[in-house]
Amino acid sequence: MGEKVVAGAFDLSDRQGYRKKLHQCLEGLERLLAEQRFDRPRNLMGVEIELNLAGADGMPKMMNAEVLPRIASRDFQTELGMFNLEVNIVPHRLGGRVFDQLAEELRAGLGYAHRKAGEVDAGIMMIGILPTLRHEDLVLANISDVDRYTLLNDQMVAARGEDFRIDIQGVERLVSTSASITPEAACTSVQLHLQVTPERFPAVWNAAQAVAGVQIALGANSPFLFGKELWRESRPPLFQQATDTRPPELQNQGVRPRTWFGEGWTGSAYELFEENVRYFPPLLPICDEEEPLRVLDEGGVPRLQELVLHNGTVYRWNRPVYGLVDGVPHLRVENRVLPAGPTVTDLIANAALYYGLVRALAEESRPVWTRLPFAAAAENFDTACRLGIGAELTWPRPGRAGGLTRVPAVKLVRDELLPLAAAGLDAWNIEPADRDRYLGVIEERCRRRVNGASWQADSYHRAREAGFDRHAALAATTRRYTELMHSGEPVHSWPTGAPKP
Repeated sequence: MGEKVVAGAFDLSDRQGYRKKLHQCLEGLERLLAEQRFDRPRNLMGVEIELNLAGADGMPKMMNAEVLPRIASRDFQTELGMFNLEVNIVPHRLGGRVFDQLAEELRAGLGYAHRKAGEVDAGIMMIGILPTLRHEDLVLANISDVDRYTLLNDQMVAARGEDFRIDIQGVERLVSTSASITPEAACTSVQLHLQVTPERFPAVWNAAQAVAGVQIALGANSPFLFGKELWRESRPPLFQQATDTRPPELQNQGVRPRTWFGEGWTGSAYELFEENVRYFPPLLPICDEEEPLRVLDEGGVPRLQELVLHNGTVYRWNRPVYGLVDGVPHLRVENRVLPAGPTVTDLIANAALYYGLVRALAEESRPVWTRLPFAAAAENFDTACRLGIGAELTWPRPGRAGGLTRVPAVKLVRDELLPLAAAGLDAWNIEPADRDRYLGVIEERCRRRVNGASWQADSYHRAREAGFDRHAALAATTRRYTELMHSGEPVHSWPTGAPKP
């Protein structure tokens, strides 16, 4: 969740000083862009995966402080909840057999972490929301013992001024309140990074926004929360409400939530950073000693720490990222749409579809975002979250006829987007074997209309029909999911039927 910070109290001068530094950082970013100081294309991709810790009974284990020292790898870090971990994969160059290489590295790393977690009777799970989480699991006492999380919680609670309200109407309705942001920890996702030049940034970001609904429809894996069956991908509404610093009066005025899809296509990375500063009050007003404009005047490259920290507290589903490696600045598009899991194969297939699509769509002569209203892209995202693989999406009609049409997500992907993704992967010089294997997983998911969310819901309902009560059905579904996840076979091939008690 971004930079490390040290706990402390803030006063008015801290906020005034921080706001001033934010604007200096924005000016510094504008100068860097004007002076063309950014790294050239290197086709670099990166992956981060948020994980759950669960016991053999399928219940969450609040043990990341015990598990992380046993794993003893810089690749694994804490996340918000004590039952969370995050693994960061070293950036890879897109090309060749990169997806098979990533899959092998992930299986080895996650397998090792799972064995080490087993030393304290815990295990690693990749799933959007752990179905067995209870309201009493997501309380302040179960936030990881890290200053950043404590500070973030304190500032969000102070900004809101009252309990956070969770109200999600799906298959069932969930209404809940929380005195902290801990419910956010239920949301475990995959972040896909792509380094781009400033010139290519807007096309890649717009393409990523355009296909976010498609990603969710095919990759949904979060149908349950607090024992209720909700949306097929319940992370986005939960994340938005669990981080919503707006009391009802500000919501009624149309003030933007900190977790949002956005409100228009972009023309530059700078526009997005500037929006974040213009619309969202700072939550962590911690000033770095660096003077970014002086650093630029002296020929150096600033870290823009205040801007980076602030950017990390605005939860766009496709986020702009500024980074500095070996003194050279770069820009990334961070795609935060997908839930974790179900398997490494599924995760890599989702990544292959994404990287292929954004490459192809960003290079079209008539870009999709010139033919698809932004409001339609946002509606697609919401519809896909609600309905998952059964969603119908709005998309531009193929050919010269123009206009928009409503089409089942699985038909859109099979008929139009898979060929585009294949062409995009070819443009990245991905080996045909990798391309065909992982896009083949997506095709089979569409053909069978099965993803993680549909499998979980089916397993749960079969358990209920077999006589399980609600809690037992969710626990049995979770245990069976864990078993099949570790088998490594993609979710579309998982057997159906009532799980064992």
